[in-house]
Amino acid sequence: MAKRTIVAMPGDGIGKTVLEEAIRVLDAAGFQADYVHGDIGWDFWCKEGNPLPDRTIKLLETHKIGLFGAITSKPKDKAAAELAPELKDKGFIYYSPIVTMRQKFGLDICMRPCKTFVGNPLNFIRRGAGNTIEEPEIDVMIFRQNTEGLYGGVEWTNPDDQVYDALMTHPRFSVNFGWCPRPELAVSTRIVTKKFATRIIRAAFEYAKKRGFDKITLCEKPNVIRETSGMMLKVAQELSKTEYPGIWVEDVNIDAMMMWMTKNPENYHVVVSENMFGDIVSDGFAGLIGGLGFATSAQFNPETGVAVFEPTHGSAPKYADFETSIVNPIAMINSAVMMLEHIGENEIAKRIQHAVAEVVKEGKVRAYDMLKMKGTQDVINQGAASTRQMADAIIAKL
Repeated sequence: MAKRTIVAMPGDGIGKTVLEEAIRVLDAAGFQADYVHGDIGWDFWCKEGNPLPDRTIKLLETHKIGLFGAITSKPKDKAAAELAPELKDKGFIYYSPIVTMRQKFGLDICMRPCKTFVGNPLNFIRRGAGNTIEEPEIDVMIFRQNTEGLYGGVEWTNPDDQVYDALMTHPRFSVNFGWCPRPELAVSTRIVTKKFATRIIRAAFEYAKKRGFDKITLCEKPNVIRETSGMMLKVAQELSKTEYPGIWVEDVNIDAMMMWMTKNPENYHVVVSENMFGDIVSDGFAGLIGGLGFATSAQFNPETGVAVFEPTHGSAPKYADFETSIVNPIAMINSAVMMLEHIGENEIAKRIQHAVAEVVKEGKVRAYDMLKMKGTQDVINQGAASTRQMADAIIAKL
């Protein structure tokens, strides 16, 4: 295939380290690409009042494909306090740059795979019949609606007259919250549209059809959140009847899902949720396959072709200044594998997947999390692999 240009956005903290190692693995596997640096993250908020500068947006508009490390986010008051002095009181408001990116490019489809690695000492185990120990194989793809829901950003503290008067027209609001002084009132909305609910649910059906699964699991809360969760359930049921008659819809409430995933996680293969619930359930499943050091994601807009790939862990600033980095780069490397699959570089993707699986199975090189150590600089002297050593082991398997 033609040589690609990839927008590399390290971001904050450990994002800079793991992205560098992922690119080394891509190079070693034979993926030929030019990487252009994209500015994003806390430093640019502090210096420019914008954690996602327009120059980075233009790079993504041009090249379409991005690899992203991690960002640091802080509450509104702390964000305002860390602005450069000349930018304070100028009306700058901090918004998460990754959420802004998703909405700017309409990256509404988010896929988060959680799959067992054979030999991973962090895999979920349970007690079976006769006091036996079972290690179920987990193979689930979470489809998370990525631009709407509780992450839509439509919020108010001390809402103005127009907003407050509109809220007061709802009888439940006036009865239950009319007593609250407006300066003490905070409101966040959960907005779901049929268009984008249909897109994410159809993507889940298509994945189930491709993999040969006979059900998708809708993880919502329609018995309480009747309008938004109710819309998603109705869309899923309609699609099952009209377009995917061989695939049925399992309706599981988010709270029940958190129980069932730790009892019978092997029963789930395709899960679809709104933004917040998708975030929750994907982290829950990630914990069963080894934690955030193994959790990956892809987010894309099928109409524009813009796609960004990232690990789901944060920037972990407490580790960022270690003289020798100890963080596990596998989540970032496997996010790069998702990128390869997205652009059709399937053979290289398979080679990297196999190399990662072999390193985990062999067990000779393990990051501190895989050894269940506390994350301190001393773990290197106790036998844990550094970030670079983990990447070196994967490259050696290639």
